[in-house]
Amino acid sequence: MQYQSTRGSAAALDFEGATLAGLASDGGLYLPERWPTFTADAFAAMRGLSYVETAVRVIGPFVGDALSEAELRDLCTQAYARFDHEAVTPLKQLDHRHWLLELFHGPTLAFKDVALQLLGLLFETFLSRRDTHITIVGATSGDTGSAAIDAVAGRAKIDIFMLHPVGRVSEVQRKQMTTVLAPNVYNIAVEGSFDDAQALVKRMFNDADFAARYDLSAVNSINWARLVAQVVYYVYVGVRLGAPERSVAFAVPTGNFGDVFAGYVAAQMGLPIERLIVATNVNDILHRALSSGDYSQGTVTPTATPSMDIQVSSNFERLLFDLGGRNGGALAEQMRGFEATKAMRLTNAQREGAARLFGSARIDEMDMNRAMRWAYDAAGEIIDPHSAVGLAAALAADIDPSVPVVTLATAHPAKFRDAVERATGVRPTLPSRTGDLFGREERYVTLPATFEAVTSYIAEHATPRT
Repeated sequence: MQYQSTRGSAAALDFEGATLAGLASDGGLYLPERWPTFTADAFAAMRGLSYVETAVRVIGPFVGDALSEAELRDLCTQAYARFDHEAVTPLKQLDHRHWLLELFHGPTLAFKDVALQLLGLLFETFLSRRDTHITIVGATSGDTGSAAIDAVAGRAKIDIFMLHPVGRVSEVQRKQMTTVLAPNVYNIAVEGSFDDAQALVKRMFNDADFAARYDLSAVNSINWARLVAQVVYYVYVGVRLGAPERSVAFAVPTGNFGDVFAGYVAAQMGLPIERLIVATNVNDILHRALSSGDYSQGTVTPTATPSMDIQVSSNFERLLFDLGGRNGGALAEQMRGFEATKAMRLTNAQREGAARLFGSARIDEMDMNRAMRWAYDAAGEIIDPHSAVGLAAALAADIDPSVPVVTLATAHPAKFRDAVERATGVRPTLPSRTGDLFGREERYVTLPATFEAVTSYIAEHATPRT
């Protein structure tokens, strides 16, 4: 399996190369050159499989010769052994048609663990074959940072520099990053928004001088290996709710578009998905793009769902490329226009292609709070604000009543205790496995959101390319 860049001019790479590179050299994102597909019988055969065995079957076609089946199985077994539920991503029923897919049973209590625990092991495996050291540079709106740091802390041949926006992540999210004191972990609090931090990371990858000095890699969902690991839970849940004979809808709280794009990949592989509901908060660039074709950047509004306070959704480029006939040159021109003007219109092919599978909803704070209260009153479930944005969109969706609707519960409610308590009157507690999080020493630096300040700090601490 070879991987091509969405912008058309970077060399194709195999799975190992695409995993270690993260972002393509032309600024694009890697996608497989073709979508592997499963027959109806192959999906049906997955109904009784464990999560690990499902992962081996789903991820296997994307890996090619980079790993044997036994190696992939061993890595998946290690990755998911750290989850506190045997099902890894358990499913809970809310009423006759609405379900919650709990994705927060990993070590940092967020859905990012599902992919990043595996990605950390893939990095270690592939680096053991090479005489090289990688420098991971990432930006986080909250959960990616802690999950990535947990996955690579203390690992040989890896340094990680994680940027987060000052004051725009929850206290739990911040401490999960900044209390990890491993020598290869560097936390940078950026005086700006997540979009500012993400733009800095992209610029580092695209700056020829800086990129030439380090073997840069990415753990954000721009990294294909991270995204493909998320395809697994769509299949795992879909077959348990009746696929391939029955279609399923998913409501996904969405910021950077990676999680919901994994659902799109599952659909391309043949999983019968009725609808992917893109649920945004008031930072609604994706809702505007899908409902009217207007992909224009606004000002980020801080909300109680900080992981969704995003106005530039990196993974949306993958969808635009696939729906636009996989024309890298045309997509590169479209993205250059967006980067210059902060606005673009989707083409007719992109809009019509998206409409066949995607719906969207803009959920404000009042609707979010109503969804949290509904889950608690109707089903006794306490959910976090991000999951509530997804649930609000699910409850409002116009979908055939015979189709089950699964809301992705992306974070443990205790990561956002204040918002949950305001909505439900219940203050959730952290699981005992988090230990004395609030009593631990923190270590991070605060820097202005400038390329010069951040790259100078990285240059002082990173291992140069040899």
